[in-house]
Amino acid sequence: QVQLVESGGGLVQAGGSLRLSCVASGSIFAINTMGWYRQAPGKQRELVASIGSLDSGRKTNDADSVKGRFTIARDYEKNSVYLKRTNLKRKDTAVYYCNAETRSEFEALYDYWGQGTQVTVSS
Repeated sequence: QVQLVESGGGLVQAGGSLRLSCVASGSIFAINTMGWYRQAPGKQRELVASIGSLDSGRKTNDADSVKGRFTIARDYEKNSVYLKRTNLKRKDTAVYYCNAETRSEFEALYDYWGQGTQVTVSS
């Protein structure tokens, strides 16, 4: 069983900065990809950014709608992933969810989700 715990959300003024953290813990054999999704009121959950394993060459993937606006980083030894952004806009307001795709010793794949952290950008 794997748990993902997010932190760093809150109320931020427009033009401010954001740094979200997510730490995975529990029974982990390997993590393929870690990333961040977000869901604004009345909208579908969407990918923000993700980053792959060391074996994948730390490949990153940004959603087309937010490409270049966020920076993602990963600490492989700590099973952690971080999301950073400066000059926040009101449209960045959403619940942000951490996601991890894990691989078992039998090469089975599993998706895990955090509970989400609210980010509210005020003008």
